[in-house]
Amino acid sequence: MKGVIADCLKKLVTSKFGKEKWEASLEAAGMPANSIFLAAQDIPDPDFFKLVGSICETLGITMEQAAEAFGYYWVNEYAPKIYKVYFNKETAKDFLLSMDYVHATVTKNLPNARPPRFSYEWEGDNTLIMHYKSERNMIDFMIGIIKGVGKYYNENLSIIKLGEDKARVVFSK
Repeated sequence: MKGVIADCLKKLVTSKFGKEKWEASLEAAGMPANSIFLAAQDIPDPDFFKLVGSICETLGITMEQAAEAFGYYWVNEYAPKIYKVYFNKETAKDFLLSMDYVHATVTKNLPNARPPRFSYEWEGDNTLIMHYKSERNMIDFMIGIIKGVGKYYNENLSIIKLGEDKARVVFSK
């Protein structure tokens, strides 16, 4: 996992719950309370998942709640500041359809980057099946991000998890 994701988690937890909760989560995950994550830094997946689990435990939330909070924060607070050029889409649909390209483009020069990849299937004009491809099994984070995209573009999206590798997104007319 790249450090940019952990840094976003840090900013989310400290801004919404306080520095103490972040430090407690780090310590519960076996990391120093003053850990710093650099954007291109590689964080071993087991360490990252242990950190996410400790955040859930410290805050008393489920993984799905953490993934949703991350998605809203990533799309509406964190990512627009560092990836502004990718947020110039007209609609949530346009943004979601660019996610695979964005992941491929942003990470092509980052050693060891293994971002999720996406493919798309239409079930009518306003219903999109997003296929999630990653060995990390973080589809709940993809769903959280999709919900965040709806908020960012001020659109009502209906998202249904269809399995560990796909979700249905219905765009309101």
